Amino acid sequence: MKVILKENVESLGKAGDTVKISDGYARNFLIPKGVAVEANIKNIRALEHERMRIIQRGEKERKKAEELATKISDMVCTISQRVGEQNKLFGSVHAKDIEKALFDQGIEIDKKSILLEEPIKSLGEFPVRVKLHSGVTAQIKVVVVAEA
Repeated sequence: MKVILKENVESLGKAGDTVKISDGYARNFLIPKGVAVEANIKNIRALEHERMRIIQRGEKERKKAEELATKISDMVCTISQRVGEQNKLFGSVHAKDIEKALFDQGIEIDKKSILLEEPIKSLGEFPVRVKLHSGVTAQIKVVVVAEA
């Protein structure tokens, strides 16, 4: 069965793509969830109109992400953690901690967008990449300091 995707599906394609999949997968999963519609003449015509809206919305989101990237690229995110002997952290700094610190500064970024290869386990200054949109990433400076 041929279907038109209304949303991005990781294993199939992007919104607006026409893909051929098994009948059961389309009827039992994609169509009831509203992720896809059957590819008939009426829906294909509607797709052309919808595709223009999707492209415009994507461009608008990309511009917003680029503006946010320039805004946060020179930001410093300071996180205070408890330390023990020899300035070793109790625990570590995760993406969730960085998300909370950015939220306190007025920037809303999902923790899944923070590309932290491994948790930060020491005091100091660390560059952290943030993926804001496909193809748009920014780098913020995370400073971990001892809690007073």
